[in-house]
Amino acid sequence: METSLHRDLKRLYADNDSSIEVVIDGFRIDAVASCGELIEIQHASLGALRSKTHELLGKARRRLRIVKPIIASKRVTTVDGQGSQVRSRMSPKKCDILEYFMELVHFSNTFPRPRLTLEILLIEAEEIRQDRVGAVRRRKKYRTLDQRFLGIVGKLELRNIGDVLATLPMSHLPNRFDTAEMAAALDRPRWFGQKVAYCLRQMGAVEICGKRGNSQLYKLKPRYMRAVKRDPQAA
Repeated sequence: METSLHRDLKRLYADNDSSIEVVIDGFRIDAVASCGELIEIQHASLGALRSKTHELLGKARRRLRIVKPIIASKRVTTVDGQGSQVRSRMSPKKCDILEYFMELVHFSNTFPRPRLTLEILLIEAEEIRQDRVGAVRRRKKYRTLDQRFLGIVGKLELRNIGDVLATLPMSHLPNRFDTAEMAAALDRPRWFGQKVAYCLRQMGAVEICGKRGNSQLYKLKPRYMRAVKRDPQAA
């Protein structure tokens, strides 16, 4: 079932109501902007849009914008059977704009492409829940009724590899770096640095250039290395 969040975001990008849920080449498109750009708002994994992206961009010189909402902060509101509020709290989980790498890892063999824009939308949202009654074994103790859009916190447009590199502290990394050094520069766990390195390699931004112990070493390909202003202290 479509959430209020999804409906509100479609209205945000559509030119008018007739530009929402438009069928083009057999595909249902969330919205069409006034400039003719096709808009897909993807709450689920970006990987699910790989085939659709290839089809839409391969048949004509269309422009496609994939909007990936990331919930920066979320209010959780629990209601009873009549819809009256029982309790409300802020979720302790917080996300920032770099969370997009968790999605790009499933889309890095499709992005970048000509006429494709990946827009990361950092938002605030409210999740409406209702407690489950009775046995809850192997099930959540609640069911989600809806998600509501509260506002935009930040926005990031990615059109090419340079845009992705601009979100990373590449200038603070040595010429040959491993995933531990990437993670440290990002102040993230190593598994996150591994995902970032995977994305960069899949997109063709970096290449493997050796090993340090059991860790693979990466370096920027020359065409991108020239675009990164090195920190003088980086080895």
